[in-house]
Amino acid sequence: MNLERTKQIKAAITAVGGYVPETILSNQDLEKMVDTNDEWIVSRTGIKERRILEDPEKATSFLAIEAAQDLIATFNIDSTTIDLIIVATVTPDMPVAATAAYVASSIGANQAFAYDLSAACSGFLYGMSTSAAYINSGRYKKVLLIGADKMSSIVDYTDRTTCIIFGDGAGAVLFEPSPNEFGWEDEYMRSNGTERMSLRIKAGGSLYPTSQTTLDNGWHNLYQEGKTVFKYAVSEMAEASEQLLKRNNLSGEEIDYLVPHQANKRIVDATAKRLGLSDEKVLMNISYYGNTTAATIPLLLNDNKSNFKKGNKLIFAAFGGGFTWGASYLTWAI
Repeated sequence: MNLERTKQIKAAITAVGGYVPETILSNQDLEKMVDTNDEWIVSRTGIKERRILEDPEKATSFLAIEAAQDLIATFNIDSTTIDLIIVATVTPDMPVAATAAYVASSIGANQAFAYDLSAACSGFLYGMSTSAAYINSGRYKKVLLIGADKMSSIVDYTDRTTCIIFGDGAGAVLFEPSPNEFGWEDEYMRSNGTERMSLRIKAGGSLYPTSQTTLDNGWHNLYQEGKTVFKYAVSEMAEASEQLLKRNNLSGEEIDYLVPHQANKRIVDATAKRLGLSDEKVLMNISYYGNTTAATIPLLLNDNKSNFKKGNKLIFAAFGGGFTWGASYLTWAI
């Protein structure tokens, strides 16, 4: 028997990178565009500013490529050794022609296959599960997962309920076989499609193909029923995280960091409270970037990578349209 083949392969994050555009859209800027104010935005969301990719000729692929190149340069990765690239996004460059394929070609990953993954704000969390599974299988050794969204391309800047929340950005992580005993430990993923109309872009798909009516009605912009989404997000993110801790016999005191999707500071605070985590264990950058959808979790990792120590216990949690949500448990390997 080949013991090397039967030995369980554990997936680990071995490199991270990120990118946000230079242009800042502050709360004061939004005050000039819609009926809102800085105090209200900060108290309800925790957001002070967000980044916007202004150039109309640059799309989500630009953000993804920049994040990937940052990872490659920082960790001295040979792009030709990457086996697979997954881009989690709800704002692909085009409905047909995978953004990930263009990203792969643009960074010189000519040995990789590539595809997009769509699960709204849970996209990166789901992508982590997928990437870890590819590594666990033993079939691939380097999986580059990128979360990237140009949310400004789908936000209606006359709608004060959504335009205050979202920003543009991208983050990337590399999954490889763990060099030690640390890495991907467990996950708890869920979905429920009965509330899909509560957080949606109504038109542009097969249900409501693009027409003059869909354009006139603004059905190509992001819409959300704020109270419904908030209620579900608070309960489900916290529940998923709590279930994951119970399943792994962990207490809040044993967790080093909560790495949550940056949807809303109040949602993150509620999740942390449910887990019994102190403030210093809860990672947040929502005040500077807003909600960058699939990019929030990898941007958090990139901003905090110098603080992580080998063996740190990290809990990831997210909630997004669909509805989709879940939590995962990873021990830091580098």
